[in-house]
Amino acid sequence: MQPATLRTKTTRRDAALRRFAARRYGPRGTLALHRHALGRDLLRAPLNVMLAPFALLMQLLGWVLARLGAGRAGRWLRSRRVFLRSDVSARIEDDLTALIADLQSQGLGPDAPPDRIADAIRRHAETRNAVAEITTSLIVLGLGFVLFHRPTPGMISLAGPMAQMRAHGAAVRDFALGDTLGRAWYWAFPVELSPLAVIATGVALTVAGSLVTTFAGLIADPVQLWTGIHRRRLSRLMAQLDTGADAVAPEHLLARAGDLVDTLSVLWRSLR
Repeated sequence: MQPATLRTKTTRRDAALRRFAARRYGPRGTLALHRHALGRDLLRAPLNVMLAPFALLMQLLGWVLARLGAGRAGRWLRSRRVFLRSDVSARIEDDLTALIADLQSQGLGPDAPPDRIADAIRRHAETRNAVAEITTSLIVLGLGFVLFHRPTPGMISLAGPMAQMRAHGAAVRDFALGDTLGRAWYWAFPVELSPLAVIATGVALTVAGSLVTTFAGLIADPVQLWTGIHRRRLSRLMAQLDTGADAVAPEHLLARAGDLVDTLSVLWRSLR
């Protein structure tokens, strides 16, 4: 293909990707998209959050196998669907499939086998879920600073302070000599927490966090659209299909890095 023709193709494709991102991830588009989450997605969300580390592990193992020469095994491992397919992801996958088909009809689409296109689209939708997890982590981090004046990068580090706050409030309310003396008493003699209370609080926060993650795209999608991230991610998808390149999306690594920092912060406080 001549350089001028290639530049024209790239320009036309980029324009189509920009229009798709604006239509799908703008304020009105993402609101319409999240209407599909009002149903069974609310039940799938907690399970998908728990499955996220396993999904990343399979992606990394598949990438390593491909680099070691076991390309077929690596592709098979990376093509496995770990997450429960949400209605929101299904809608995104359908829209992207239609977009690529339209680009191919104009001679602008990637020349890749249908199964490889379907796998790339699935992983693209899962990458958006990872961004939703990152958004939730940022919300939790902000809550930690506002409520407890300390960083809480995830639900694990938030569980302890939240359980302490709940136990303190309940103890003050039940204090025999009234709330005022109760606050003074439990300031001097803090309420002792049982491990079960912290675990129960952590489970409740994880479930609540998964629901926040389900709708985090209402904030994250317009921000990513305005900053050009959605368009660049779509361009990355097309480039990978064009070249046959295969890599783990950095968004997954960043989301799991947040979990790692969260766990290490709790261990550090425990050791101190």
